[in-house]
Amino acid sequence: MAASENTKEGLVFGLDIGTRAVVGVVGYRDKDKFIVKAIESIEHDTRSMLDGQIHDIERVAGTIVAVKEKLEKKCKITLKDVCIAAAGRVLKTENVHAEIVYNDETMILDEHIFDLQSKGVEEAYKKFQTENEFGEKYYCVGKSVIKYYMNDIFMMNLLNHKARKISVDMICTFLPYDVVEGLNTAVEMAGLSVCNLTLEPIAAIEVAIPEKFRMLNIALVDVGAGTSDICITKDGSVTAYGMIPVAGDSLTEIIANYCLVEFNEAEKIKKGIEDEEEVEYEDILGIKSTITRKEVLDILDDHIKEMTRMVSDEITRLNGGNKVGAIFVVGGGGRIEGYTKYLAEIHDIQVNRVALRGEEVMGKIEFKDNSVSKDSLIVTPLGICLHFYEENNSFINVSLNDDRLKLYDNGNVTVVDAVMQIGLDNNALFPRRGDSLEFTLNGEEKSIKGELGEPCIVYLNSELTNLHAVLHANDYIKLVPSTKGAKGSITLGKLNKGNKKLNITVNNMNVTLPNLCTVNGEIAVDSYKIQDGDDVEVLDYLTVSQVLELVDITLNENQYVTVNNSPADADTKVYSRFNVDILEKGEVTYADLPEDENIKTEDEKGNEKESSDKEEKKEKSLESILTKTINVTVNSENIVLDNKESYVFVDVFDHIDFDLSKPQGQGIVTLLNGRSADFLEELKDGDIVEIYWKEKDK
Repeated sequence: MAASENTKEGLVFGLDIGTRAVVGVVGYRDKDKFIVKAIESIEHDTRSMLDGQIHDIERVAGTIVAVKEKLEKKCKITLKDVCIAAAGRVLKTENVHAEIVYNDETMILDEHIFDLQSKGVEEAYKKFQTENEFGEKYYCVGKSVIKYYMNDIFMMNLLNHKARKISVDMICTFLPYDVVEGLNTAVEMAGLSVCNLTLEPIAAIEVAIPEKFRMLNIALVDVGAGTSDICITKDGSVTAYGMIPVAGDSLTEIIANYCLVEFNEAEKIKKGIEDEEEVEYEDILGIKSTITRKEVLDILDDHIKEMTRMVSDEITRLNGGNKVGAIFVVGGGGRIEGYTKYLAEIHDIQVNRVALRGEEVMGKIEFKDNSVSKDSLIVTPLGICLHFYEENNSFINVSLNDDRLKLYDNGNVTVVDAVMQIGLDNNALFPRRGDSLEFTLNGEEKSIKGELGEPCIVYLNSELTNLHAVLHANDYIKLVPSTKGAKGSITLGKLNKGNKKLNITVNNMNVTLPNLCTVNGEIAVDSYKIQDGDDVEVLDYLTVSQVLELVDITLNENQYVTVNNSPADADTKVYSRFNVDILEKGEVTYADLPEDENIKTEDEKGNEKESSDKEEKKEKSLESILTKTINVTVNSENIVLDNKESYVFVDVFDHIDFDLSKPQGQGIVTLLNGRSADFLEELKDGDIVEIYWKEKDK
C-alpha cells in the first residue's frame, strides 16, 4: 500500500461525503486497534447532493473545506490526502471466475494472490464492457473475493500453499465515471487528493460485520439520506452488493409536505422526535406550531413500511431468492422508530435479528474524544478509514498523446483504461481490414477480402509496449493509432490462374490455347484489375477468329475453315477437343471421303483421272499446311514455338531472356529431356529443355 502525505505521519483522513452531511475522521492504527483522533460532521446548507450524487460541486467542496479545517485545527496537522467512499446509487456488479495455471508446483505468495485478483478484475471489466449497452464510462471501485480454489479444491487462504493451479470467484463493482469524477473534483477543489476510494457498503462492513461473522448469511443495510446501500455476506465473504434509491430524505420530504416547511426545517423535526415527545417548528407562512412524535410517526408509517419492503425484496434478490439470517442496519436513515421492526416483519425473521449497529461493533476502535456519539452514523466514516489498510485504490495522473488524464487506480490500471477514458474509438486500437471487393464470376457473387491494417503502436515512457501494460503515476503514453488495410483487389489473370486450357486440334496438330475472359461483356487482358460491380465471365470456348489469331494463321482468299468437319465462320465457337481445319476452296473435308471408293478432285473431273486411294487424297488435302505449333518447357516455363515446319534446340533462345554475348560462367549447359543436347537437335511437342551457365571453378 502506497503511503500518502498523511500516513507518513501515521494518520489516515477519511471523508463520508453524504447526501445530508460530510463526516470527517482522522485516526491511526495501533496494532489491532484503530485510534480516532478527531471526528467532525457538518451538514450541507443546501440540497447540493441528491441520492448520493453531487449536484453542486462547489457547495459540496465548501462543506469539505469546513470539515477539513476543523480537523486540522484539532489535530494540529495539514491534511493533504483523503480516503472517500461512493454511494451505490447506480452501482453495477459482475461475478467472475479467474484462474492461473503454473508449469510446476509453486509456492503461493502474496504477489501470486495479487496477480489472481487482478486477473479477476480484468475479466470482470471485459465482461462488464460487453454488457455495457450504451458504452458509458465506468470505474471498477471495489472487489470482494467470494472463494479461493487450489487445484480446483476450495481453500480459505492460498498463502504459502503449493499448487499447480489457483483460482478465485470474485464480485467486482462498477460506478459511472461522472459519479466518481464528481466526488474527486469536489475533493480537489477543497485542496485534497484522493488516496483511496471504496463503496459505502464496503466501508460499512469493515466495522459493522467483523470478519469472524462473515461465515454467516447476513445482510448489511446502510440507510443514508438518499440511498439504502446493501451487501450480503456468506461463507466468509461478501457475495453481493445492491441499492435502492429510497432512504432518509424521502421521510423528510413527507414531513415537509405535511407541515408546510422547507426541507431543512423538516429535517430538524425528524431528528427532534428521536429525543422529544413533541417538536416546535415554523411553517413557510411564519406560523409557529408543534407536532408530536406519534403524529410524525403516523404520517411516516406507510412510507417506512414501503421502504423496508423494498429493502427486504432487494436483500432476497441479492441472496439468490432466500431470506438472510440477520440484518444489520447502519446510517442515520435507519434510526427512525419502526424501521427495524417493520424490516424484521416483512423479511419474516425475529425482531431481535434486525438491529442498528453502533457502539457494540466498535470494540477495536478507541476514541480520544469521549464526547463522540458512538452510534450508527459514524460506522461508515470509520470503515472508510479502515479500508485504507485493506486496499490501495487511488487516483493517478498520466499523459496520453499530450492529454493529461486522471485515472482511478485499482492496482491494475492499464493503457486500455487510459484510452477508454479519452473515448478513443476501438478502431484506433485494433487493425482494421480494408473493404471487400464485390463482383460476380460466371453469375456467382464473389468477394475478395481487404488487407489487414497495421496494429496500433504503444510507447510507455518511450519504451515500446502493449495495450495491457500496467500504468503508474506520471507515466507518459504515446499511441500511434492502428490503420485500415487496403481494399481487396485481384487481377483478371490471377483470378483465371489455374483454370483449364482449351485443347483443340488445328489441321491435325494438337494445340493448347488459353481460355479468354470477358468483363462486362468485353474481352479483357490478364492485367485488368477487377472493379466493384464487375461482371466477369471465364469463357470455355474460343471463336474461330480467336483460334486463328492465337495460332497465328491468316486465311487467304482461297481458304476456308471447318469445325468438326462442318463449315464455320469467324464467330463459330470452338470448345476443348474440337477439330479446326483450314482447307483450300474446292477441297473436300475428311468426313466427305468415302471409305471404299475412289475420289476425284475438281481438277481431275475434266480428264476423269482416278485417284489411287483414300489415304493418298487425305495427304494431298494437307499439302497447303506449311507450319505447326509445339509446346516445350524451358527452365520450368512453358514456351510455345510456332510459324515453322520444324524446330531445333537453338530456336528456344528467341523466346527466353538469355544473353549469349555476356558469359557468366565457364560455359553453357544445354540439356534436352535430362541429357546433353546439341544446338541443332530437333525439338518435339512436350520436350523439356534446360539452359544455364556452368559455374566457374573456384
